[in-house]
Amino acid sequence: MAGVWNLVEGYLKRAVLGIQEYSVLTAKALRAIFARPFYWRDTLQQMDTIGVGSLGIVLLTGLFTGMVLALQSSIEMRRFGATIYIGRLVGASAVRELGPVLTALMVAGRVGAGMAAQLGSMKVTEQIDALNVIGTDPIKKLVTPRLLAALIMLPVLTIITDAVAIFGGMLIAVVKLDLTADLYMRSVYQTLAASGFVFGWVPKDVLQGLIKPIFFGAIIAMTGCYFGLQTRGGTEGVGVSTTRAVVTASILILAVDYFLTQLLISILFE
Repeated sequence: MAGVWNLVEGYLKRAVLGIQEYSVLTAKALRAIFARPFYWRDTLQQMDTIGVGSLGIVLLTGLFTGMVLALQSSIEMRRFGATIYIGRLVGASAVRELGPVLTALMVAGRVGAGMAAQLGSMKVTEQIDALNVIGTDPIKKLVTPRLLAALIMLPVLTIITDAVAIFGGMLIAVVKLDLTADLYMRSVYQTLAASGFVFGWVPKDVLQGLIKPIFFGAIIAMTGCYFGLQTRGGTEGVGVSTTRAVVTASILILAVDYFLTQLLISILFE
């Protein structure tokens, strides 16, 4: 019994230590955004990697998500003669939830793994130690540009996913359900407008769908960087860190999504 307790105690200590190190790394990276020197070239390079590099998978994810959502929903809605409202369902679902979450998961699988692999390779080949020797802060040089790029590009990619998902739903509505594109788009607009407006012109659903990717982008960047910098054991360790980064980021995205949804609903709709 004592042996089991020692194992549990050791696991809990490592978990708490990991959370502490993750939090400290995040705080240092955020603080470095506002301190000189500014590595703009590195940030732009990471924006290209995260944004342009993920564009293909984001387009495919949005298109087929919108098409499947409209196709599956039409089966039930046809029974009640409510297919004219398919735009409301697709628009609300894509903008509020599916767009931000699916975009984050796809980017986490592609970019989060890449960050962990890059930094992990630098760690095991002692390139990060070399940066310390020459007086360059590894966190500011390597982590902060990735964090800043993710904070900027995740909302942009989410907007693209939302638009493509709505377009995919429109294809099904026009081809399969014999609705007009104008009727479908008016239905989408009506459901977004019905949520109310912030600042007089931004629908609350849209605002909610753009706040989430900011947090998701931070999770992807910091998780990938954290596990990359924690890499041990050569090339095998790089593979382990990559896997842990993707799994942890995906779980955190889904968990944080729930709490963010609860918070935003209480703020925006109550």
